[in-house]
Amino acid sequence: MTYISSTRQPEPGPRQTVSRGAECPPGGLESSAVNGAANDSNVVPITAGHTARQGGFRRADTFLPAPEIPAKGKKSTPTAGKVRADALRMLGCVRIATVRQMAEVITAEEADGRSYVRRAMNRLAELGLAETNGKAGKHPIWNLTSAGQKALADGNELPPRPRASTGAKAVKAGFGPHGVAVTDMILAYGGRKHLTGWQVEVNHAIKETGLSFNTDAVFALPTKTSEVRLFELDNGTMSQARLAREVWDYERYAGHRVWEGARGTIGNTFPFWQRHRYTRSQTFPRLHVVLGGKEEHLLDNRLLALADDVKGIAVAVWVNTLPRLQRGEPWHEIGVDDPDRRRERYPEPVGR
Repeated sequence: MTYISSTRQPEPGPRQTVSRGAECPPGGLESSAVNGAANDSNVVPITAGHTARQGGFRRADTFLPAPEIPAKGKKSTPTAGKVRADALRMLGCVRIATVRQMAEVITAEEADGRSYVRRAMNRLAELGLAETNGKAGKHPIWNLTSAGQKALADGNELPPRPRASTGAKAVKAGFGPHGVAVTDMILAYGGRKHLTGWQVEVNHAIKETGLSFNTDAVFALPTKTSEVRLFELDNGTMSQARLAREVWDYERYAGHRVWEGARGTIGNTFPFWQRHRYTRSQTFPRLHVVLGGKEEHLLDNRLLALADDVKGIAVAVWVNTLPRLQRGEPWHEIGVDDPDRRRERYPEPVGR
């Protein structure tokens, strides 16, 4: 996440204990649409045992077309054109990925489809639609070219994303492993079923205060109370203090209020995010922080340190490690949404 903040971290409020969340990666579309607040209430102390439970979602068209299930006794070979189209769609959502990650989504479960994907990507490279600019370990990292993005837009396959970058500059600059880890996080949380509901590197900014940051990933799969969920991934490259500052930035963003009306003459104020960004949400979107890039015992220490650093934060924050998320283990709740406390911390804007 790009950090550009000129504001100061507020003093933490009442101390909270770390709780273990009840949510796991979303299941199929048959999950019932339950109130997000109801999910938040199903938490227990971190010291108690807990069984993961699926969160509830409304129906949403966020599926990448699923591979066809072959008839019994017959082999299913995906067509080259379909693999290329699915690869373009996936890279349009997650920006960068390896062949392994694309095969996990595009080909049938329990099948090793890397050879199909590798041939498809080589053909897309010949057509000038995809390219590699670096590696994650020994595996090439793929991204769309500008021509590939245009082809995807011309096909009307995804919602318009005019400001989306190809990811090439980030990979060339050496940030490819972080992007690959973000893709791993996306696959671990939503899997193959909800891929097209994601956007990466989404900017959140308030011009009046100078606060600006990029959220690693935003997941659009609405519940009754919120239309999106926010995701930050730390791949073990930033200091603990900076990670905490980035989490506090979400409270600053949620706490900023604006006057009703173009000139602020009506007399009421509203949260900036609810008036100008997430207009169909009743509560500020939950922030999910995922920790990776280190050995598991070090990630567990980092999780506890982050929980201590953000005690008293007035937005909903859930945290997990990438290995635990990939195993389907539950989240830990380290922050609770509290609009009343945010209202006390952040004063009314000056009237015009």
